[in-house]
Amino acid sequence: MLTEEENAAYACMIVRKAAATVFRAFADPAVTTRFWYSKSSGPMVPGAELRWEWETYGASAPVRVLTVEEDRLIAFEWGNYAQPTTVTLTFSPLPGRPQDTFVEVREAGFHGQGAELVTWLNNTVGGFTTVLCAMKALLEHGIDTRAVADHHPA
Repeated sequence: MLTEEENAAYACMIVRKAAATVFRAFADPAVTTRFWYSKSSGPMVPGAELRWEWETYGASAPVRVLTVEEDRLIAFEWGNYAQPTTVTLTFSPLPGRPQDTFVEVREAGFHGQGAELVTWLNNTVGGFTTVLCAMKALLEHGIDTRAVADHHPA
């Protein structure tokens, strides 16, 4: 049996923007709605109870913000599951390259086993990799790839 930490999905990406800019991209729904979800009931601030919507898919998720450390970290619980999962976003300036940020996403707390767990973890890694790539294109080049909206064809 795997521990909760071992039942974690992980994705990462270097973004060639300062940590403050990348952090804001996730904390401020005016930016986040340009590359991830289409609507949010508010910004990522400690204790916030939010609702995110993906209108393309007719989907939504409740979000509870746990921790926010300005320009460094955002942690939240989310999901329409009996037990929500916890996502931690970490923003680290690269050594000697403070204008570049290493973004790490870890989602933990998955339940299940075997093929069900593997599918869940794979889908999560793929989803967060898509989000990171879409955010990178937007922040570095001003390009809206529509990657999240086009991730699953109708």
